Amino acid sequence: MAVHAHPDDESSSTGGVLARYASEGVQTVLVTCTNGELGDLPGGIKPGDLGHDEAAVAALRRRELDAACRLLDVTHLELLGYQDSGMVDWEYKDRPNAFCNIETEVAAARVAELIERYRPDVVVTYDDSAAYNHPDHVKASEVTRAALELTSVPKKFYFTAMSRRNWDKIRTVLEEKGGDMPELPTLSPEMMQKLDELEARIQTTVDVHPFAATKRAALAAHASQLDGSFFTKFPPDVFDLAFGQETFIRVSDTTGASLPETDLFAGLR
Repeated sequence: MAVHAHPDDESSSTGGVLARYASEGVQTVLVTCTNGELGDLPGGIKPGDLGHDEAAVAALRRRELDAACRLLDVTHLELLGYQDSGMVDWEYKDRPNAFCNIETEVAAARVAELIERYRPDVVVTYDDSAAYNHPDHVKASEVTRAALELTSVPKKFYFTAMSRRNWDKIRTVLEEKGGDMPELPTLSPEMMQKLDELEARIQTTVDVHPFAATKRAALAAHASQLDGSFFTKFPPDVFDLAFGQETFIRVSDTTGASLPETDLFAGLR
């Protein structure tokens, strides 16, 4: 079970493991917490712009999510239906019904019920340090951690974690290729420090190279949000380098599997 904040998050950080484990016959469950209504409409129409329609965005993103789930062969999609909070510096996050303002216990009870229903051996969500300081990502991590205090079903629990070394390797390759290669976003010193801290905690690296093309297609399915982003501009070989591995922090484990590990299901097979 992967618990994510918005449509498209499932593809960017866990698309590889969702596709890989589905190919191995593992039942996969995606929990998407918000409708993503504060995303863009085609043409780059953003919240606050003339013509931005939150209901239309939510409907579009649901269609895109369904398409991505088909590509990733997700077994079950569960939508919590909370309202997108928007970015940390947007006023939308002050709405009472925004996901970030929902009582953690209320949302956690819903996630715990899904855990009891599907009985996943492994649960994955965002890291607890909020490296990507989006209110909905922070809330999704908080809610998932609270849900796991209400149930003993999962045998292993992980945080997704971006590898600083991988980020640097990608930047080096793009610089060497030159030409019209896409530019990576410039990260602030604070973000780089957070990535360094996360790097030290990474204990699980899963090879998803055989599913890189599937992950790329799943990202492309979210065209309203990612069309033209650096995700979709990478040449295939650079994309494979960037997303051929997915890295995680193992938070809890009841199997006794040794570390480091290369499989979220180590100790369960």
